[in-house]
Amino acid sequence: MDQRVRERLRLPAMVTRLLGMTVPEQAAREPRRPNPDAVVDCAVYVDGRREPGRPHYADAYARSRRGRNAFVWLGLHDPGAAVMAAVGRTFGLDELTVEHALTDGHRPTMRRDGNVTLLVLRTAGYVEHAELTDTSEVVDTGDVLVLLGDRFVITVRHGAAGALAAVRDEIQGHPSVLAEGPWAVAYAVCSRMVDLYLEVAGHVERDLERAEESVFARDRSADIQLLYQLKREVVEFKRAVLPLQAPLRTVLDGREDGPPPGLRRRFGDVDARLARAVDRVAAYDDLLTSILQSRLAQLAVDQNNDMRKIAAWAAIAATQTAIAGVYGMNFTHMPELGWRYGYWGALGLMALAALTLHRLFRRSGWL
Repeated sequence: MDQRVRERLRLPAMVTRLLGMTVPEQAAREPRRPNPDAVVDCAVYVDGRREPGRPHYADAYARSRRGRNAFVWLGLHDPGAAVMAAVGRTFGLDELTVEHALTDGHRPTMRRDGNVTLLVLRTAGYVEHAELTDTSEVVDTGDVLVLLGDRFVITVRHGAAGALAAVRDEIQGHPSVLAEGPWAVAYAVCSRMVDLYLEVAGHVERDLERAEESVFARDRSADIQLLYQLKREVVEFKRAVLPLQAPLRTVLDGREDGPPPGLRRRFGDVDARLARAVDRVAAYDDLLTSILQSRLAQLAVDQNNDMRKIAAWAAIAATQTAIAGVYGMNFTHMPELGWRYGYWGALGLMALAALTLHRLFRRSGWL
């Protein structure tokens, strides 16, 4: 072999020894490909514990498939079509599932698409406001899709409400739960959503109390448009909470493609808390309907009172008109035409009739 060739072959090894590292170590220190902006977090979990770092989702999925009791959790927020298509190719999602994950406004549901289970939940958040008006936004809703596979779980969140960072931090503190696999993440997300429902319900209850006080106060300052706006927000909140009962019952049915037995009891606790949230939201809806009906009845009574007042004053004015009309006919032969005090007598008769009618209407409650 030529001397120059041997020197070239020895050069990489010499450089490596000078730098104090091996070739695999060099490759490990090379910059890795970054995750897209839509990726909130990506991690590999082995035996319920998070592996260090935040790898690219493709690398993380490859690592999870090589290990035992490992899975990857990829969190996305409002991903674009290109990002979601790339994620679909990496994790083997079909086109319908990818298209479903790109849109929001879904109804809570659970279904099986091939080897992937799709669980859809609605998110909810309370919008703080100093004063409730006829344009106030009370409840902000969105949705989160949980895609469950054998070695992965993908959460796709749409909207500002329902951030999952707290969910990840909390569930990572319970390795025994995470060791159950991807369904542990689905449990944590469901539990967080139900907790948010109960939290929002507490805030909405205070708004309802203030609306009820304004309706039944003496000044009755509640605007009907304000009540309709609050009713619309409660109905939107109701659409987020009530439909989740059916998917949770499906999870608890004990199907083979459902959660492992160790998690079904935890899902049962989530279902019990969801039942409390459903009862509260349904009660709020009924209460607000009663408040609206009461306010409409008050408006009808107020309008009736106004009509009675108008009728009473019209009757008083009609008496004066009748007297003036009689004495304004200018007949030649009429009583009191030649009377010296006829003019003042007619005015006195008008005043007496007006005072008498006013007293009678006041006594009967018309004025």
